[in-house]
Amino acid sequence: MEMGRGLALIAAAGLVATIVLASIRVAHHAELLAVKVGDPYGTMILTLSALTVEVIILAIMMSGESSSTLVRDTIYSALMFDINGILGLAALLGGLKHGEQPYNDNSGKTYGVMILTAMGISMIVPEFVPRDKWHYYSAFTIVAMIALYGLFLRMQVGQHSYFFSYSYPRSERKKESHDGHDADGPAAVSIATILVGVVIIGLLAEFMSAFMTEGLRDSGAPIAVTAVVVAAISAAPEILTALRAALKNRMQAAVNIAMGASLSTVILTVPVMEAIALYTGQPFIMAMTPVQTVMVTITLIAAAINLNDGETNAIEGMTHFILFATFVMLTALGL
Repeated sequence: MEMGRGLALIAAAGLVATIVLASIRVAHHAELLAVKVGDPYGTMILTLSALTVEVIILAIMMSGESSSTLVRDTIYSALMFDINGILGLAALLGGLKHGEQPYNDNSGKTYGVMILTAMGISMIVPEFVPRDKWHYYSAFTIVAMIALYGLFLRMQVGQHSYFFSYSYPRSERKKESHDGHDADGPAAVSIATILVGVVIIGLLAEFMSAFMTEGLRDSGAPIAVTAVVVAAISAAPEILTALRAALKNRMQAAVNIAMGASLSTVILTVPVMEAIALYTGQPFIMAMTPVQTVMVTITLIAAAINLNDGETNAIEGMTHFILFATFVMLTALGL
C-alpha cells in the first residue's frame, strides 16, 4: 500500500515536471507574440496563456476527488507566488544589479486596487453569505468579476493603455530590439504551438490529478499541497520571464506580469469555477481562512506602499520575498 502511494507520487512528480516544461514552452511562444504586439497586449497574452493552463488543471482536478477548498487555496497560492514570489524575486535581483528600477506607477496602483476589490468580493465576503443562498451570491460574483474585467480590459487596451507601459531611453529600446530578434518567426507557428501545448497540458493534468490524489491519500500531507502545485505550475513560466525582464532593467514588464497574473487569476478563474459550481450544483468553499486573509492583507498593503513611487529596489523586493517564504512556511505547517 505504501509502495503504491510512493509510486503514484513519483509518477505525479514526473507529470508535474513535464507539465511545467510544456508550460514554459507555451510561455515562450506567448512571449514571442508579446514582443511582436508590445505592451499592454503582450502582457495580456503572457498572463492569459498561464491562466488558461491554471483553469484547465483546476477544472480537471475539481471533476475528480478533490478538496472543496482547492479553488480557494489555488487562487490564494497564486497570489502569493505572483506578488510575493515573482515580483519580490524580480525586484530583489534586479535591484541588486541595477539599483532603483523605474516603471509606470499608475500600473501598480491600478492593479492593486483591482486585486483588492476582486479578492474582497470573491474570497472575503463569502464568509458572511448563508449557505442556503450561495447560488445567488455565486451568480452575482460571476457578473461582478466579468464587469470588473470588462472595464479593466477597456482601460488596458484603450484610452488608459499608457498606464501599463513605460518609455525607456532610446539606448534601452535599441537593446531590447536586439534581444528580441528571435521574435521574427511566423506568428501562426507560435499560436499553433500555444494551442497544442494547452491541449497536451490538459491531457497530462488528468493523469497528474489521479496520481496525486492516490499518492496523497491518508499521507497526512497538508490539504493545500495540491493547490500550491497547481499555482506553481502556472507561475513557473512567468517567473522566468519576469526575472529576465528585471535583470535587463525592464521592471515595467515584471510589474505587469506579476500584478497582471494575480489580477487575472482572481478576476477570471473565479467566474469560470463559480459557473462550474452552479452547473453541477456542488458549491465549494471560497471564503479564506483567517491566516490566508491576514497574509493577503499584508501582501496588498506592502504592494500598495512599494508600488507607489514608480521605482523598485532590493529592499522592496526582499520584503515581498520574505512574505513568500512565510507563505511557504505556513503551508508546510498546514495553516
